Amino acid sequence: MASDIEIARAATLKPITEIGARLDIPAEALESYGSTKAKVRSDFIAGLSDRPDGKLVLVTAINPTPAGEGKTTTTVGLGDGLNRIGKRAAICLREPSLGPCFGMKGGAAGGGHAQVVPMEDINLHFTGDFHAITSAHNLLSALIDNHIYWGNALQIDTRRITWRRVMDMNDRALRQIVSSLGGVANGFPREAGFDITVASEIMAILCLASDLADLQKRLGDIIVGYRRDRSAVTARDLEADGAMTVLLKEAMQPNLVQTLENNPAFVHGGPFANIAHGCNSVIATRTALKLADYVVTEAGFGADLGAEKFFDIKCRKAGLKPDAAVIVATVRALKMNGGVAREALGEENVEALVRGCVNLGRHIENVKSFGLPVVVAINHFVSDTDAEVAALQAYAAEQGVEAVLCRHWADGSKGTEALARKVVEMVEGGTSNFAPIYPDDMPLMAKIETIATKIYRADGVAADKSVVDQLERWEADGFGHLPVCMAKTQYSFSADPTLRGAPTGHIVPVREVRLSAGAGFIVAICGEIMTMPGLPKVPSANHIRLDADGQIEGLF
Repeated sequence: MASDIEIARAATLKPITEIGARLDIPAEALESYGSTKAKVRSDFIAGLSDRPDGKLVLVTAINPTPAGEGKTTTTVGLGDGLNRIGKRAAICLREPSLGPCFGMKGGAAGGGHAQVVPMEDINLHFTGDFHAITSAHNLLSALIDNHIYWGNALQIDTRRITWRRVMDMNDRALRQIVSSLGGVANGFPREAGFDITVASEIMAILCLASDLADLQKRLGDIIVGYRRDRSAVTARDLEADGAMTVLLKEAMQPNLVQTLENNPAFVHGGPFANIAHGCNSVIATRTALKLADYVVTEAGFGADLGAEKFFDIKCRKAGLKPDAAVIVATVRALKMNGGVAREALGEENVEALVRGCVNLGRHIENVKSFGLPVVVAINHFVSDTDAEVAALQAYAAEQGVEAVLCRHWADGSKGTEALARKVVEMVEGGTSNFAPIYPDDMPLMAKIETIATKIYRADGVAADKSVVDQLERWEADGFGHLPVCMAKTQYSFSADPTLRGAPTGHIVPVREVRLSAGAGFIVAICGEIMTMPGLPKVPSANHIRLDADGQIEGLF
């Protein structure tokens, strides 16, 4: 089997205007970046508002493991499969970050014969969206320190500045820094730090904003720090929102590319799935829904993080009503949940698979609790045995859902035709009764407890009095209606990444809460969450280079 990048290079890409034409997007509504990628103009998108929406399908997964699950690959494969059976379908994905690309994860554009292309462009600079977000974020950082330097008329308490700087790279040395050293001319020294760009609140804002006016309002609402009396200072107070919007004007327009089978794909935005909501942009999803009969999108990490935030934050804020959900699972990952070591995953072990299936069962129950019909997609690996697949399908049947074997990595849309037909059956059956799991007017602490007990199956939440008091202050300040964004490990239902399967009886520790006033949610930090990753001992960057013909090697 050829590598992912070899498969991508061998594909015959069509001009992006042809891809747009499949969705009735005229050539003049596309701002092309070369011949195979383009942005969809905002004025064209504004003219779509009166059109009816297509059907929205979420692809989520079990908790991620080192064995791999293949959520993006399955999203691409399902989109291709729906087009194969005659449906007008588009997919919506997040943009990859340079940090993981050069770190340890590699690219994030699907795999095998289920990829979005041009793969190298999408995984690297693409259309410059992340650079624009980084620039807008750091402009605000510069304006904060500049304001303090020139007299601090807003009386910002330099000990209570919450706005950090960002860059789209993994660099542990920048997590905590001291800035403005070097004397009077360089300002007032203070402790600061960097996050990775995908963790920026501006990334979350861009992915939740409905248009440029909404974008500027949200940017202005960003709280950058506090005065000594604990009153908030916003980006609007610093008169930063206008210039930041200018930097993000082009980035707000969704990107159109294609799959290996020349089907339309919107790849736009990429908020961190831990610290933010982990979904592609609202504007891309809404645009796709106006242009396609079926839209397939994904949410980051497992369903306990990604799907819950997709439902409770993105859908709530954007007024979206999904019609069905697909939970991706692999035999390998479920065996790892059942206690099998990574090096032994290629050996048949039905008993361990069945033990590990409790993780899948918990996710099935959770997604069903939002009122959606569910199907399990078994992302096939060549080491899977017939007995293991049969045991997984039998377990799913006991949970009242069907588990469909998918071979899209090897066979493209031919390998997802059965899944596509099952999705259409569920959607056209009209059985979705979608609803978030908590109302807007529920107290903030109660929202956190609801997610912890209903989704994570915890016995409760542990939070210091300072956390509870902060939540109550935000409620008094008018932020009580906001949804909560749980920031915890993706590897477990609990806050302990080593607890695989479906743990119960645990306590979720909320050590800190943060107000993302511009994005419009409260972040609850559960355990240790890293917002600036580091590089591994041998990073992927060590193996990425150009060959003698100028082709990229080692990217994926």
